[in-house]
Amino acid sequence: MPTDSISYQATGYFSELIGDYLANAKALKTFYNRFPKLENFKAQMEEKALEFSEESRTILSETLLTQYENLKTSEITLNNIKSLKDSKTFTVTTGHQLNLFTGPLYFLHKIVSTINLATALKTAYPDCNFVPIYWMATEDHDFEEINYFNFHGKKLRWNRKASGAVGALETTGLEAIYTVFSKELGLGKNADALKALFKSAYLEHNNLAEATRYLANALFLDYGLVVLDANDKDLKRLFVPQIKKELKAQVSFKAVSETNTHIENLEGKNYPIQVNPREINLFYITKNLRERIVFEDAIYKVLNTKIAWSETEILAEVNKYPERFSPNVILRPLYQEVILPNLCYIGGGGELAYWFQLKANFEANNIVFPILLLRNSVLIKTKQQANKLEKLNISNEAIFLKRDAFINKRVRAISNIDIDFSEQVQYLKSQFEALYELAKQTDKSFIGAVSAQEKKQINGLKHLEKRLLTAQKRKLKDQVARMTALQNELFPNQSLQERNTNFSELYLEFGEALIPELVEALEPLKGEFTMLTL
Repeated sequence: MPTDSISYQATGYFSELIGDYLANAKALKTFYNRFPKLENFKAQMEEKALEFSEESRTILSETLLTQYENLKTSEITLNNIKSLKDSKTFTVTTGHQLNLFTGPLYFLHKIVSTINLATALKTAYPDCNFVPIYWMATEDHDFEEINYFNFHGKKLRWNRKASGAVGALETTGLEAIYTVFSKELGLGKNADALKALFKSAYLEHNNLAEATRYLANALFLDYGLVVLDANDKDLKRLFVPQIKKELKAQVSFKAVSETNTHIENLEGKNYPIQVNPREINLFYITKNLRERIVFEDAIYKVLNTKIAWSETEILAEVNKYPERFSPNVILRPLYQEVILPNLCYIGGGGELAYWFQLKANFEANNIVFPILLLRNSVLIKTKQQANKLEKLNISNEAIFLKRDAFINKRVRAISNIDIDFSEQVQYLKSQFEALYELAKQTDKSFIGAVSAQEKKQINGLKHLEKRLLTAQKRKLKDQVARMTALQNELFPNQSLQERNTNFSELYLEFGEALIPELVEALEPLKGEFTMLTL
């Protein structure tokens, strides 16, 4: 299992913000608590231990045991759930939507990163326990984002009407997807395993939350992963103080708005604002309903309904039915850290970008802000693909280039003639420097004419270079075709493999070895993009 890595910045697929965070840049230090280094977890544990109560531990553990009642799981997972009652047990968490059949490949990368960090922490701090958590986004309501997965260039989509929280969606209608997917898979041991996995998850469970829990548990049975559905009355009750504070004081709107202004005013930086807060960052959730709560004319209302309360009435509703109050993207991280003895959140670049906006809101609510860690990103190659790259002399850095840049770079590299006119352009510029000086000494009105002539000749050289490059591409069309076909395999739709490909394509190739190989290869604290050959 050969592995290699390159910097995230060298891939060209990650933002300036993430590059700066990985470099531990000074500009970002105010937006997070501790940098993700192994030695920094000791202080994080000490801080979190003071905050997290014995009562919260008991409720969390008992809730999880109830959620796992009808699920056959491993002894290590059950022990992890029970250990949450222990004051020396902490969690490492990642979250993900309930994408059909896991969605993009990075679902695996997120969870493997979480498992491996928990293992690394246990080695570093053997007196404590560390539980990897997969937080299912069961309260999300954007069905269009999760109702499909890609397989061999085709989009397998679950077509149905949906409303309310996706976790509660019944799995009816997925028989049609199973039929199509089974035909696409074909025959063989690995194909049969995938068919059985899909069938057991989606055709033998009542709703999407149950199906996803089964699927994640089956894939990571041997690694102690704990799957959490936080859409639970007892867990929501732990969050009641923060819900009331949000309703009465609009704390998160003020805190996050101030942070966003700070980010926008950072000198020399152009970081994007990932999320914007609302005055109230809560939804009201019941069967087939998840709508925003707003405060208008001294009345709390649920949009697109006739539901309304006075302040006294809505606070009574919170006390009686806390499960009906659902945090949005601004408050969900806070809810997570209230109900978990959590040390670290592991997410993708976009997720970390909005977490950086939230630290002030955590402080306003007196909740410890977790360590933030970029999940592992991976490019998985077959041995055949790796051999082709080697024969074509394509480097790790080159394969990440965008299509045109990739082709142009490779054509220049394999041509027996030099199609790079940068030296000639530079020589031309130096010649015109003398003409500019001459114009200054004679008649300054000629400077414009000299400049126009310079641009004309440089553009002519560049045009000639482009024509020669195009001609050379035609001459080397067979090699160009092989190179681009290989890049297409590794970067479907000219994007990262992990953002498009479903794990089933790789499982079909590598079978049961896929996840153990990822677990062995990925180093969550290394901070580099992994290249893995299986």
